[in-house]
Amino acid sequence: MVAHASQRRFGREHRAPRKPGYGPQTGLLKHRELRFCRHCTRSTDEVLDTLDHLGRIRVTAVLPRRVAIEYSLSDHSFRSIERHFGARGFVLDASPWMRLVRALLYFCEDTQLRNLRQPERLIKKSNEIYVQAWQQHRHGDHDDTPNELREYR
Repeated sequence: MVAHASQRRFGREHRAPRKPGYGPQTGLLKHRELRFCRHCTRSTDEVLDTLDHLGRIRVTAVLPRRVAIEYSLSDHSFRSIERHFGARGFVLDASPWMRLVRALLYFCEDTQLRNLRQPERLIKKSNEIYVQAWQQHRHGDHDDTPNELREYR
């Protein structure tokens, strides 16, 4: 099975089951919602043009003052997307709930990116190293006792 380019990063495959709604997302593909302030005078067309300018972001729904997007963490982070909108003069929803949601999303994505940059550990193969080293010793895992003496009578 060949992994899609957005599912491979640093030589690893990152697959997660797609769950409906906005539940935990452990893979690289993220589903987020950009929410804009009531006082933001920018039109939906300007929002879509800005997203198109960023590239590699798919718009899944457009609602009043909200745009649901889908992107790969290997291309963008939610923090970078929101910073891009802020630099263009868009006013994001600054309610306490949305600030809390943003902080949690930033933390999760930053942690995931930091973990992706770490070298992959070969935990599953580490026991093979010990088995091979143990077999080299004289006392190793080998028993010279004949089978008939090993059986319980």
